[in-house]
Amino acid sequence: MTTRPRLSACIITFNEADRIDECLASLAFCDDIVVVDSGSTDDTRERAEARGARVLQRPFDGYRTQKDFAVRQAAADWVLCLDADERVTPELRAAIEREREAGFPVPGYRFARATEYFGAFLRHGNAYPDRVLRLFDRRHGGWRGDREIHEHVSVDGAVKTLDGDLEHRAYRSLADQINRLEKYARLMARHDHARGRRASMANIVLNPFWRFFRGIVLRAGFRDGWRGLVYAWVESNYVRQKFIKLWLLERGLRID
Repeated sequence: MTTRPRLSACIITFNEADRIDECLASLAFCDDIVVVDSGSTDDTRERAEARGARVLQRPFDGYRTQKDFAVRQAAADWVLCLDADERVTPELRAAIEREREAGFPVPGYRFARATEYFGAFLRHGNAYPDRVLRLFDRRHGGWRGDREIHEHVSVDGAVKTLDGDLEHRAYRSLADQINRLEKYARLMARHDHARGRRASMANIVLNPFWRFFRGIVLRAGFRDGWRGLVYAWVESNYVRQKFIKLWLLERGLRID
């Protein structure tokens, strides 16, 4: 008989009081929930504790580092990592539970992430399926590498794709999206600059166009209507900002 593994959920937070309840409710099937908070000034921590999570505080020094710390605090070796703006859907939960009953036969699992955008989920373009590897055996994988932004999990061994979506309710408003992507562009530019990457005017002009064209035409983002168009346009501007900032850094100029 296959032993049913224990499962820990790991979340990092900062001022997520308006979203943490739904995130944690979707993780009720986990044996252990770890929340690592980086100094929230709202009642994120109190809400998480009220739902039975173990809440730890740690100064934020990078997305990858913070998530790796959370994984190391888990009570179980099998971990499911979410952001506070994400939810496990019933279909995805059922798929996870089926694999769990089988003893998690592979060391890692990925699944599609569906982003909610102005009241509807994007189902095409660069936004979907956006498969992420978030369920894994920490003895065989984790948040590796030195990149703190756009961090990702890797595992040693096979990875299986599960049915069901991870809901991503990423942006509270257009301003929230634009401000967040500007921050990401700055962090990515600094990361690339430190690694010796260079930017050209061709990157600044052509790369944003390619991102937009790939999302809207090649990946049929137009099928999401005006939401898909706006999403692709804002996303392409992120690419433009990243290369402009990298170009400026090469010349010793300030970007913030």
